[in-house]
Amino acid sequence: MSTLWLSHPQAIFTGTGADSDGSAAGGVVVDTAAGTIVELVGSGTRPTTPPDETYDASAHVVIPGLINTHHHFYQTLTRAWAPVVNVPLFPWLVNLYPVWARLTPRALELATTVAMAELLRSGCTTAADHHYLFPDGMEDSIDIQVAAARALGMRATLTRGSMTLGTKDGGLPPQSTVQDPDVILADSQRLIDTYHERGDGALIQIALAPCSPFSVTTRIMSDSAELAAANDVRLHTHLAETIDEEDFCRERFGMRTVEYLDSVGWLTSRTWLGHGIHFDDDEIARLGAAGTAVAHCPTSNMRLASGICRAVELEDAGVPVGLGVDGSASNDASNMILEVRQAMYLQRLRYGAEKVTTERALGWATKGSARALGRSDVGELAPGKQADLAMFRLDDLRFSGSHDPLAALLLCGADRADRVMIGGTWRVTDSEIVGLDVPALIAEHSELARALVAG
Repeated sequence: MSTLWLSHPQAIFTGTGADSDGSAAGGVVVDTAAGTIVELVGSGTRPTTPPDETYDASAHVVIPGLINTHHHFYQTLTRAWAPVVNVPLFPWLVNLYPVWARLTPRALELATTVAMAELLRSGCTTAADHHYLFPDGMEDSIDIQVAAARALGMRATLTRGSMTLGTKDGGLPPQSTVQDPDVILADSQRLIDTYHERGDGALIQIALAPCSPFSVTTRIMSDSAELAAANDVRLHTHLAETIDEEDFCRERFGMRTVEYLDSVGWLTSRTWLGHGIHFDDDEIARLGAAGTAVAHCPTSNMRLASGICRAVELEDAGVPVGLGVDGSASNDASNMILEVRQAMYLQRLRYGAEKVTTERALGWATKGSARALGRSDVGELAPGKQADLAMFRLDDLRFSGSHDPLAALLLCGADRADRVMIGGTWRVTDSEIVGLDVPALIAEHSELARALVAG
């Protein structure tokens, strides 16, 4: 064992609900060799065993590493693209699909690295990506993403997405982006067998993720559910994001979104849903009874004017609620700490300030997000949990005059972590990602983004 004491932070949010008793006010002790937390130090006390090393955290607020439950990494290549800046979801997709169909392996590698690097600098330690775009030449897309995640040392749930319902069959995607179901299922099994890690401390996990009701057939939804159950992996899709989607489900399937979800074997605790905005009371109760999770994406929902997720009612009904930044062409950023702030403010509009506290919003981005991804080893600072944490300084101009350090993270708009640890290893120090040449990354990524849009 090699221990590091992060001592006496200005504030700490453990995510366990026990912060007010001072049990962690003295900091956190990490076993850097095992990558786990060994002790929370009480107020005015020292570690029970003298640590090998001490880091003075008195300038920091410490929180669990933030967990992003819904993203599309490749979309960093089409941020703030003029033709889709002022349109809702369906025309946004129709305009962007032909651009995305020109994706190349190198462009995806850089897009993934940019998205994960931005997340990492915002205090995010685990990210789920929904990749459903496999035009010719992009068959190894998930393999490319695995390599990028490993290079940065982040935890990632990489979903083998799919689209099978093209324009000629009444779907939204162009035919060049649609795949045969047998190809999708075979590749899904290959990826699970090759990359999926199980148990505490897993770095790479694979999930199955048909894109959305308006881009896949019922067959791939049902077959994916069966394959996920057989391999004990999770399921992910977009659902109830817009009224247009609900209308599509009524017209094509003769049922609302949750009823459709149930009909294809997805109403289960194995599933987490992107967005989940347009549910009625009965559907919220059904989701809660099933333990189906929802990834709330406030910025994207506001950007596309899709609606406001009923996050408090979902959570109160037993639905695990996590947060996601969504694709970087509908946000258009990949910043998790800002997403927590946005979630808190948007949900206060619906439920009031008293119900949506700083702690509740941070809880969605930590323990709630961990539950959505089916993980119990991250999302909290507690003995035995993975040593995934983010540390923020409060010495910037925006924090001058603030009094409650934890509240200041959200109310004063923290946007960049000073230090980030994943599994006991520092991945961000002094707000810079260890070992990553960011200027060179930006230069090549920007060049490929321009080429992709130009065609």
